[in-house]
Amino acid sequence: MAKIHRQIIVKGKVQGVYFRASTKQAAEQLRVTGQVKNLPDGSVWIAAEGEEPAMEKFIAWCRQGPPHAIVSNLQLTAAPLQHFTEFEIVR
Repeated sequence: MAKIHRQIIVKGKVQGVYFRASTKQAAEQLRVTGQVKNLPDGSVWIAAEGEEPAMEKFIAWCRQGPPHAIVSNLQLTAAPLQHFTEFEIVR
């Protein structure tokens, strides 16, 4: 099955609620690779790669986030594969 890549911008109350750590945990459970980081405007940026069924589950998770997050908007963009080997939090 082919892998897909999505750039995801998560807006809302998504910083200071363990969003990055929870995203890494969710990604690893779903065998999704990529990166997550906080953006200066208070949103969270994610680059994620995986097989389509896993990515659909991951994106659905991103719409909710961890317990204290309040996700108001998700922006999805398709992009070329980067061939990540793991999921990491970047600063």
